[in-house]
Amino acid sequence: MKIGIMGGTFDPIHIGHLLLGEFAFEEFKLDEIWFLPNGNPPHKDTEEMDTSLTHRIEMVKAAISGSPHFKLSMHEAKKGISYTYRTMRDFHELYPGNEFYFILGADSLFSIEQWKYFKEIFPTCTILAAMRDDKDVGDMQKQIAYLKKKYEADIELLRAPLLEISSTTIRERAAKGLTVHYFVPDAVADYIKEHHLYKEVDQ
Repeated sequence: MKIGIMGGTFDPIHIGHLLLGEFAFEEFKLDEIWFLPNGNPPHKDTEEMDTSLTHRIEMVKAAISGSPHFKLSMHEAKKGISYTYRTMRDFHELYPGNEFYFILGADSLFSIEQWKYFKEIFPTCTILAAMRDDKDVGDMQKQIAYLKKKYEADIELLRAPLLEISSTTIRERAAKGLTVHYFVPDAVADYIKEHHLYKEVDQ
């Protein structure tokens, strides 16, 4: 099977995440997209997380419930810091018959050399780098060529509509009592309202 990997804090998951997964699924003829909520991402202090892991997992479940090719993976929802190289190494060993496609944004493509043990990621998957818009194509192609030559990385451009939506904006809107419909699937908006999430965010 050809599996796309979408990692993140998903605090909350929004339509930008879902569209990115859907376009990767279609363009590269993948069989499934796995969404991996981070239990303890290295770039963020768990004590500063706005939402518990349980709520973030439930929102992912709600968001992907209508798409049979979208799956929830709990692999990173555990104690200890989650690193991409470790996750992809585990998947490579656990599911040797699968081909993995790790989906990331343009910013991550340019910063990947700062990731922990980043060179260990390349043998385990094809990286799908999502363009921000057409004007970035030249710079991204140069970065891809550089990474391919230096590290023998397998990287492809992913052409998808990257909407200017951030989880931070959604949290701020929810904190002010503003609607988050259209930013997130209806089921996620209802979950946020029902559980009074993000009310503690500074306004």
